[in-house]
Amino acid sequence: MSTQILVVDDDQDLRDLLREYLTRQGMEVSVLHDGATLQRRLERERPDLIVLDLMMPDTDGLTALRALRAGGDDIPVIMLTARADDIDRIVGLELGADDYVAKPFNPRELLARIHSVLRRRRSVISAAPEQREPLAFGPYTLDFQSRTLRSNGMPISLSDSEFALLKIFASNPLRTLARERLLEQLHGPEYDGTDRGIDVQVWRLRRVLESDPSNPRFIQTVRGRGYVFVPEGSV
Repeated sequence: MSTQILVVDDDQDLRDLLREYLTRQGMEVSVLHDGATLQRRLERERPDLIVLDLMMPDTDGLTALRALRAGGDDIPVIMLTARADDIDRIVGLELGADDYVAKPFNPRELLARIHSVLRRRRSVISAAPEQREPLAFGPYTLDFQSRTLRSNGMPISLSDSEFALLKIFASNPLRTLARERLLEQLHGPEYDGTDRGIDVQVWRLRRVLESDPSNPRFIQTVRGRGYVFVPEGSV
């Protein structure tokens, strides 16, 4: 089956360009001109991925993305952003976008991002249950057998990719893990995605674990090297 893409953008010229280009790449493409009817569209059509512009009149992309994630919908989303919109880009990642492409862009870059996001979603290899003792850190308990995370006894929802990444960190406490190693453990040695993909995944996991994702306690950045999981919250 061909990949189904939904493009949501108020710029008709861009919609037409992307529909034509992605269709030539063997994808099935449908379009929307704003985010207001996105939820209703998804009730009758489930694309493999949404390309979502953030700057739209009426219901903008951030509002539409927030509604998706608040409703528990984990459909992959790539944001289209203006180069100056750093704050909106960060907020979009915080809300659960999988990647972003800054306008103006080459359609080939978007195509590469689409393939990369879909590979990440389809090739997570580290999320299988394991027969090992639960790990307690901070207010959390990670149960490897049931694939659950609890905070002070209350369950927290994790996607497969979030659980897989947390399991890798939990298996390597206080060890600096390079981005390349994280990608390999998540997706296998043949994975050819970019480092930015793992940065997005780490950011999403921080949103789950950290009270302040921009000042992380458990998953800390080692500048120029990668990330380190600190169960006690300090190095």
